[in-house]
Amino acid sequence: MKRREFLKKAVTGTAGAAAGVTTVAACGGGESAQSQGAPAMITNPKVKWTLVSSFPRGLETLFGSSEYLAKLVGEMSGGNFTIETHAAGELVPGLQVLDSVKSGAAEVGQSASYYYIGKNPALAFDSCVPFGLNGRQQAAWLREGGGMELLRPLFADLGVRNFTSGNTGVQMGGWFRREINTVDDLKGLKIRIPGMGGEVLARLGATVQVLPGGEVYSALERGVIDAAEWVGPYEDEKLGFHKVAKYYYSPGWWEPGASLSYYVGLKAWDKLPANYKAIFEAAAAEAGVKMQVRYDALNPPALKRLVEQGVQLRTFSEELMSAAQDTSMALLEEHAAKDPTYRTIYESWRSWRALSFDWFSEAELDYSSFAFRR
Repeated sequence: MKRREFLKKAVTGTAGAAAGVTTVAACGGGESAQSQGAPAMITNPKVKWTLVSSFPRGLETLFGSSEYLAKLVGEMSGGNFTIETHAAGELVPGLQVLDSVKSGAAEVGQSASYYYIGKNPALAFDSCVPFGLNGRQQAAWLREGGGMELLRPLFADLGVRNFTSGNTGVQMGGWFRREINTVDDLKGLKIRIPGMGGEVLARLGATVQVLPGGEVYSALERGVIDAAEWVGPYEDEKLGFHKVAKYYYSPGWWEPGASLSYYVGLKAWDKLPANYKAIFEAAAAEAGVKMQVRYDALNPPALKRLVEQGVQLRTFSEELMSAAQDTSMALLEEHAAKDPTYRTIYESWRSWRALSFDWFSEAELDYSSFAFRR
């Protein structure tokens, strides 16, 4: 049985599948729940949500993940729980998704939490921080290491409940109109980059801007910015960055494994029947898996196509990487010193990182160092 079919059958089994379906729980002595006076009906009311995304409609792996979520929710609820999806700019600007959900203008939003570190710097841990966890390690910390539970009170203060869903994997270091060889080359560089990575580059002398995806190409083309990071080969090719900047750098040290999230308004969440909550959580988990495997499938041929079109691959220098890492670690410590809640999250993340890095440096690194280069 396929994973998606299993999810559908498992959840609809608890949901009663279609509106008005009656389920009768088994009781001891062969008596039904109804005969014992217990409620036996699981109702499936019509629920329609609006979803707003931070990502353009043309990016079918990022924005498309929200469409896949909506499809699964509709199927698993027998068409009674529906989600209408809207890309960045259709209802709200891409960087106002969290505020839109908080205000109740939309029931659910899809975004990356590092866009909102101005509200609380610790929100970055919901997505990624520089020189942090890769995609697998990040998912493990959030889902098995207590990360999501530590972060939920922060989101509750903003009126939403967060659900991690998807990861881009390690990202590329972005597109540059000129070569970057030393730390001095960053001085005065105008670059589009969100989150803590932007803070780090600002401290190293760059001029940082945060732009939604739909505005990056035109800003790069017109020279408003000198460089921009986005995701990786597949999405970057679709946005056409290779047409206006020829140097493509790696690695994306500021986004070694960027998790995406859904934000659900607390009022909307509390109104959902329990079976619909289970449906949403299952669909979000499945949509997240699909996103990550699609990136792993689509990025390799996209990188090959970019190189064939004359893109010049570059690697950030050891000098630049070392300076960026030192600055990143100092920044994390500064935030932790100012806020006890941040420190609690940071210490959990840091301990997980140390253990995970020890393990990955044994089997994973030894294998990839040998096999990937041959």
